[in-house]
Amino acid sequence: MKVLLCTGGIGSGKSFVVAMLRAMGCPAYDCDARAKALYDEDPQLLAEVVALAGRDVLGADGKLDRKALAASLFADPALRAQVEEKVHPAVIRDFSAWKARQSGPFAVLESAILLEHPQYRDIYDKVLVVSAPDEIRLARVMARDGAPREAVLQRMASQWSEAQRRAKADFILENDGEQPLLPQLNSIWKKLI
Repeated sequence: MKVLLCTGGIGSGKSFVVAMLRAMGCPAYDCDARAKALYDEDPQLLAEVVALAGRDVLGADGKLDRKALAASLFADPALRAQVEEKVHPAVIRDFSAWKARQSGPFAVLESAILLEHPQYRDIYDKVLVVSAPDEIRLARVMARDGAPREAVLQRMASQWSEAQRRAKADFILENDGEQPLLPQLNSIWKKLI
């Protein structure tokens, strides 16, 4: 089974595109959602993250306080890299087990940042970059998360630029609100199957 990495910056619309691919019958794995679930499902992963980030990332219930962790990670790139060294292998193991249970010509792996980590290049075959102008992405995330402009800009700055993602793309889907998505996605689908 081939694997299509669907990536894009925060607010680009990659989750919407992945939902469209699911509706077309393609199995899809969401790295962010599974990473969040693994904090609850994998006690070793949680312990490793707490050892790196400190007990302040735990809530009163002993579970991960995702907002506290996110604030720490976006404020400290070195800490973010250390935590990613623990989280990424756990997600990749989970993805591999998930993929073994799927069928079809290809599956989609959704991740905003996996492309930034060349050590994981061997788990996907093609790259689809969902691209949108920065101002559109910014407005989408502010509306979706209720986050202030500065916080969203900080999150955007922590990810690769559009140019970096585009340079690694096999396919680019323009999600600028002007070009219809479905014809673009149908064209990509035909090239994949």
